[in-house]
Amino acid sequence: MLRSANELINYTMEATDDDIGRCKDFLFDDRHWVTRYILVDTGKWLPGRKVLISPISLGEPDWATRRFPVDWTTEQIENSPALDTDAPVSRKYEQLYFDHFQWPYYWTGGELWGATPYPPATPVPPTETGPSLKEKQEELEKTHLRSYREVKGYYIKTTDGEVGHVDDLILDDETWRFRYMVVDTRNWLPGRKVLISVEWIESVSWLENEVQVDVASEAIKNSPEFDPSQPVNREYEMVLYDYYGRPKYWER
Repeated sequence: MLRSANELINYTMEATDDDIGRCKDFLFDDRHWVTRYILVDTGKWLPGRKVLISPISLGEPDWATRRFPVDWTTEQIENSPALDTDAPVSRKYEQLYFDHFQWPYYWTGGELWGATPYPPATPVPPTETGPSLKEKQEELEKTHLRSYREVKGYYIKTTDGEVGHVDDLILDDETWRFRYMVVDTRNWLPGRKVLISVEWIESVSWLENEVQVDVASEAIKNSPEFDPSQPVNREYEMVLYDYYGRPKYWER
């Protein structure tokens, strides 16, 4: 099901033996727009420390009570590799993190989550393929993780102008991939919001806070309006894709 990232902020994160805090942010892979971690605000429990929760560790969310169950104890979380508050999440840290929980690396393999299109349900020891990690040290230092909170507010550049800014991202709660940007066009079309697929993004300027999309301004002006109070269902998606004349991702 597709869900608003805005709505998921402040969900309670529930370990097997106690609550650990609230969802503060999503860190996503800027190549595939897949959420790799939930950043948790632990309050007074672990002050001054970032806690990252991978979707791999999540149980079935309780959407009614706004809770994310985590298949760890508080002790396991506290003993996981520490990340300094102001430090970026490097690939070297991710390797330590995934090794600690004996998960396969998502950055190996051809699917969104390494060997599978979904977060793997059963942890298995990671295996290396191709060149060793030492030989690929330069690649390991690269990070492709971006903050959902950072992207909110980025300007949307079309093929012929500017139409608004990113107001929200719409998440697939099975794959944890962002499917759409919610674009607020109030500076151009007052009071109107529309959806643009992340597959229609041509580039992102992280320095200039801009998202370039392969869509014309006039097309966005007349596109199906998005109502944030209503769920994004398949019927709406079909209307949206038919309007833009784009291939539907669920039919590939």
